Amino acid sequence: MASKELLDKLNDAIARELQVSVQYIWQHVMVRGINAEAVGGVFKKIAITEMKHAEEIAERLDYLGGVPTTKPAPITVGKSLKEMLEIDKKAEEEAISLYKEIIKLADKEGDVVTKRLFESILADEEEHHNQFSTLLED
Repeated sequence: MASKELLDKLNDAIARELQVSVQYIWQHVMVRGINAEAVGGVFKKIAITEMKHAEEIAERLDYLGGVPTTKPAPITVGKSLKEMLEIDKKAEEEAISLYKEIIKLADKEGDVVTKRLFESILADEEEHHNQFSTLLED
């Protein structure tokens, strides 16, 4: 069975995924300006992916005997498109760091399924980080 440390980290991951799901959807709704339509679509698409991540992690946590959290990490929307993208880039960097920790911990515990799940999610998070980074370039 999974360690308390791994179960806690999975709940941290769920809280982060819930956070960015709401954050990105609100940004999709609230973004203004000449690039709003194009970037709003990016926010919406990524928000849906993040919600799917939350579901997959919650299912895994439940299987491992944990109770998935319903509380998101603090949500920050931002006032301008640039601020939104900067906040989101940082959120993805934090997720990447956490998910690398989870992969190492799952590997150490011999939990191949959790390791593979987070390797897959990590690839998505790196892609999101790249999208936000690219949108921030002048």
